[in-house]
Amino acid sequence: MFDLSEYLHDFTLPAWQPWAGMSPWALVADAPGLVAAWLAGVSPDQYRIADGQAIHRSATVEPGALLKGPLVVGPGCFIAAGALLRGGCWLGEGCIIGPGAELKTSFLFAGSKLAHFNFVGDSVLGRDVNLEAGSIVCNYRNERADKQVRVRLGGVLTATGSDKFGALIGDGSRLGANAVLAPGALLAAGTVIGRAALYDAEAL
Repeated sequence: MFDLSEYLHDFTLPAWQPWAGMSPWALVADAPGLVAAWLAGVSPDQYRIADGQAIHRSATVEPGALLKGPLVVGPGCFIAAGALLRGGCWLGEGCIIGPGAELKTSFLFAGSKLAHFNFVGDSVLGRDVNLEAGSIVCNYRNERADKQVRVRLGGVLTATGSDKFGALIGDGSRLGANAVLAPGALLAAGTVIGRAALYDAEAL
C-alpha cells in the first residue's frame, strides 16, 4: 500500500479515493484508462469534448500545440504552441505546458508548470511543481539490459515491476534548468534539484 498523500496534498480529494492505495508506477501504467474514465464523467457545459479530449472552457490551447487523447485539461490551464501531450494525461487547475514541452502519460496537480523544452514521462507531479527550461524527467532505463525501474523506499532499492516510470514529485518541488531525474525518482514535497544536476535514486 503506497501512501501518495505523503507527497500530494490533493490526493485526498474524493475523486481520487478509488486509487488512493495505488503506487505511482501503477497509477501511470493505468493512466490511459483512468483518464478516459474521468473524461466520460465531465460536463460538456464546462468542457469542450472531442477526439478523446476534454478541455475546460477556461483553458487556453495555442495554435500549434499537439494534443492526443485520452486527455483532460482542467480550468485555467495554458498549453503553448509547440507543446505535445500524449499517452493519457490529466492536468489539474492552472497548469502550464510551455513551448516545446512534452508531457507523456502523466498526472499534474493544480498550478504545476513545465516552462519550456521539457520532457516528463510516466510521472505524477503534485501541486505547484515547477520545471525550469530544459529539465527532464526520464522514464526508461535505456543504458542497461534489465529495463525494470527501481525506486528507493526506506533507503532500499525496490523493484516496481514496470519498465516505464519517471517520477513522483511532491508538492512545491522545483527542478532547475537542465536538471535530469533518472527513472524511479520519489521526491518529497518541497524538494529542490539544482540547475544541471542529475538525481538518480539507484546511485544514492
